[in-house]
Amino acid sequence: MKYLIAGLGNYGEQYARTRHNIGFMILDALAGASNISFQDRRYGFVAEYRYRSRICILLKPTTYVNLSGRAVNYWLQKEKIPLENLFVIVDDLALPFGTIRIRSSGGDGGHNGLSNISQVLGSQDYSRLRFGIGGDFHRGGQVDYVLGELSSEEEAMLPERMEKVTAAIQSFVTIGIGRTMNLYNNK
Repeated sequence: MKYLIAGLGNYGEQYARTRHNIGFMILDALAGASNISFQDRRYGFVAEYRYRSRICILLKPTTYVNLSGRAVNYWLQKEKIPLENLFVIVDDLALPFGTIRIRSSGGDGGHNGLSNISQVLGSQDYSRLRFGIGGDFHRGGQVDYVLGELSSEEEAMLPERMEKVTAAIQSFVTIGIGRTMNLYNNK
């Protein structure tokens, strides 16, 4: 069984440790812990991760966050992965830092990456994990905040939170979205 795990972020060294790149950071942590590496492929950096006889295609789109739909659609088609086996990881301003919310479908919540994916796929019926980055910015400062680097406090919290997200990804591919939501939401 195959899955596509897409972690959204912006390509380029200047974005590497920014809040908007939390999806990339999570997939990098998963790949590092599994001793696998990403290859520069069409529309993104891709790695194959195997977990309990499941094959997960890890995707870090190089189309930038706001145009992630093209990359996600391409890899779903190329690998013949059904929409119900797609899991998208994004940052979320509305959640306190490190909080995770998993949903089986739904709106974009103002996230341009999710909006583009839904538009390109013609559906909002795919699973997603929102990783809270907080909203500690002044009015009109949203862009600077999401494209700002993580604080030292956030960096210190990241390893433990990434372990939880990695476990949620593994749960999604083994026991499904419903049970994964029950296990990992509100924790």
